Amino acid sequence: MLRQIRPHIITTILGAFMLLTAGSTLVGPPRVQAQANGKALFEKRCGGCHALDRDKEGPRLGGVYGRTSGSVDSFQYSEALKKARIAWTEETLDRWLTNTEKLVPNNDMTCHVEKAGERSEIIAYLKEKGGK
Repeated sequence: MLRQIRPHIITTILGAFMLLTAGSTLVGPPRVQAQANGKALFEKRCGGCHALDRDKEGPRLGGVYGRTSGSVDSFQYSEALKKARIAWTEETLDRWLTNTEKLVPNNDMTCHVEKAGERSEIIAYLKEKGGK
């Protein structure tokens, strides 16, 4: 009887391992998934006013990571943002996306991203797209 049970246990364990391995292959590595999420969140939350490669209602955001606030010559920033001279880092971008008015009073941007995870993914995407 013991000999009959062992093959079933081994088959069950191998089957579970194969399912887990196949699932991770279908989803992809976590970094690839995070990059896809960051891009989708950027397009959903920021894309109405911003693009990576050109100014729209807001300034272009390609290369924003490491850049100083109010420094894209082709865009007309609020005086408050030009004077703020903030270096855009993970910390400052997170604070900006949390509450723009608190970080730079009297700026022209009113959007905010409530969820910390979404902010992190957007910031990672921006960092990847031309950060220093």
